[in-house]
Amino acid sequence: MKRSDRAVVIATRLAELYPEPPIPLAHHDAFTLLVAVVLSAQCTDKKVNEVTPELFRFGGSPETMAALPTAEILRIIRPLGLAPQKAKALSGLANGLLERFGGEVPADFPSLESLPGVGHKTASVVMSQIFGMPAFPVDTHIHRLAQRWGLSDGSSVTRTERDLKQLFPAETWRDLHLQIIHYGREHCTARGCDGTRCGLCRELFPKRRRPVAYRKA
Repeated sequence: MKRSDRAVVIATRLAELYPEPPIPLAHHDAFTLLVAVVLSAQCTDKKVNEVTPELFRFGGSPETMAALPTAEILRIIRPLGLAPQKAKALSGLANGLLERFGGEVPADFPSLESLPGVGHKTASVVMSQIFGMPAFPVDTHIHRLAQRWGLSDGSSVTRTERDLKQLFPAETWRDLHLQIIHYGREHCTARGCDGTRCGLCRELFPKRRRPVAYRKA
């Protein structure tokens, strides 16, 4: 099966499984989603969702987050990985929004990526989910499955993003990146499937017998 044919099968099956894929991170506007994605670096969404209710109660807007001492932000998010760096980034992020963007989350990549703690993946999530702009955020699940399904070579996240954008129509990117994440967590997990076990892997590669080694970027 050619790569383009595999892409069609993947999109079809995932749309059947997840016709309306939810955003895993709890949020209520652009700012809280931006904060949640920053916190999710090297951390599970479940863990992030456990700390954000308290964080958003005291710092649910750029104004209130900027008013919180960094030490207080750290106290709230301490259960998360890289908490000291993230606390500093959130304080700088909130102040940057107030000082440079009138307290509004900007709707363009250069502005978003200029903020503390905001990389390309984080900006892509916000641009896609909040502003409806064509973007394909690549997290560890997507990078892993793109390699496992032979859609990209796993050499880099940048390469994976480029390859996926070439394979799938732009109007599908918003839902598809969420669908792949959900499938990677529920069916084609890092330990539960080795490229030969889950339904999609068996359909895409019926003759595959050897496990696919994951090549980290």
